[in-house]
Amino acid sequence: QVQLVESGGGLVQPGGSLRLACAASGSIFNSAVMGWYRQAPGKQRELVTSITPFGIINYGKFVKGRFTVSRDNAKNTVYLQMNSLRPEDTAVYYCNLVDPLGRPTAPWGQGTQVTVST
Repeated sequence: QVQLVESGGGLVQPGGSLRLACAASGSIFNSAVMGWYRQAPGKQRELVTSITPFGIINYGKFVKGRFTVSRDNAKNTVYLQMNSLRPEDTAVYYCNLVDPLGRPTAPWGQGTQVTVST
C-alpha cells in the first residue's frame, strides 16, 4: 500500500513562496500520475495540479502561473513550488496518486498546512 508523507508547509505572508514535498513509498510511484490537492476550511478538497510519470502537467485555473509541480522519480518525491501566495491559498495541502478522472486513489497522508497571512 502506498504511503504518502507531505512536508514543507508553514506560515507565509501574501506574495511569499513555499516549496512543498511529498514522499511516496512503493514502486508504483514511477508509473503513477501524481497530484497535489488542497482543502481549505469549510470547503471541499480540490485538485491543484497533476503530473504524469513523463512530466505532462495540468494545473487548476486558480493557479494562474503561480505554482510549479515537479517530480523526482529516483527519489519517489513530487514537489510543489508555490509563488505569489495569496490568503485564499490557505489550506491543508495533500498529494496523492490520480486516476484519469482526477480522483485520488491512495490513502491520504497527514497533509501539510499552508497559511498565507499578515
